[in-house]
Amino acid sequence: MAEDDAFAAGGAPFIFSLRPAQPGPQGGVDSSVLSLYNKKTMTASAETNHAALLNLSRDLGFSLFGAADIRGIQDEFLLGPETRRRFAWGVSLGLRLADSVLDDLLDRPTSLYFHHYRQANNFLDRAALGLVSFLQDNGFQALPIAASQIVDWERQRAHISHKKIGAMAGLGWIGRNNLLVNPRLGARFRLVTVLTDMPLAPDSPLEFGCGACRACLSGCPAGAIKAELEEFDHQACYAKLQEFRKSGLVSQFICGVCVKACRGRAGSI
Repeated sequence: MAEDDAFAAGGAPFIFSLRPAQPGPQGGVDSSVLSLYNKKTMTASAETNHAALLNLSRDLGFSLFGAADIRGIQDEFLLGPETRRRFAWGVSLGLRLADSVLDDLLDRPTSLYFHHYRQANNFLDRAALGLVSFLQDNGFQALPIAASQIVDWERQRAHISHKKIGAMAGLGWIGRNNLLVNPRLGARFRLVTVLTDMPLAPDSPLEFGCGACRACLSGCPAGAIKAELEEFDHQACYAKLQEFRKSGLVSQFICGVCVKACRGRAGSI
C-alpha cells in the first residue's frame, strides 16, 4: 500500500485514502480482494486473512481498519455465554466524519450534526454487513455489533465497547476526552465492530499520544474533561447530554463538541 494511502505505525492502524472503490464482479468489490483467500482449502494464514479483510474494508468505504485478539475480554461483553466464547477476534472499523459538519459546532450539537451522526452510524452498520457476508461466504462465523445501540441504560453500556476494541486493534488510544483518538483523524470518526472466528493477525496497540494537547478541555460544555484521563467526569458529561436532549436540540444523548476539538497529533503541533 502506498505511503500516502495508509497510515501504519508498528504494524498498528491503517487509514485508507478516501478514493472510490473499484467495482468488480463480486457484488461491487474488487475481485483481487477475494483472491487473497483460498475458500476451497481453508488454509489461509492469519496474515492473509488480515490482508483480505483490510482490502475489503477499504472497498466497502471504511476509513479505519484494525484487528484484535479479544479472548481476554470476552467476559465483559453483554452477550450470551456461548456467543461470547464463539468469537476470538474483533475487527474494528471506522468512518471519518465530515470536517465541515463538525466545524459548524460551537458549544452544543446542531441538527446538522445530529443527522450526520445518524447517517454515519447507518453507513457503518450497512457496511459491516458486507464484511459479515464475506466472512460467512468463506465458512466463518461473524457477528456485527451495532455502531450505536445501548442495551444497559443504567450503566450506559452497549453489547461491547467499540473504543476498547479499537484501541486493542491499534486504531488509536483513549484520550483525555474519553474517546478513541487516532493519530491522523483525532476523534473525528465513528466506529463499528465485527466479531469473528476467522483467525487474524492482530494489530499492535498504540501508546497514549495526547502529549501536551489540551484542546478538548476548554471546549467541553460540561467541564467533564480533565488533565488526567482517570479524572474524566462521566456524570457531568451525561448530565449535559440529558440537557441537550431535553432542550429539543437532539433526540439522542450526543454532543460532538469534544469530537470537533480533537484532531489527533496534527492538532497538538
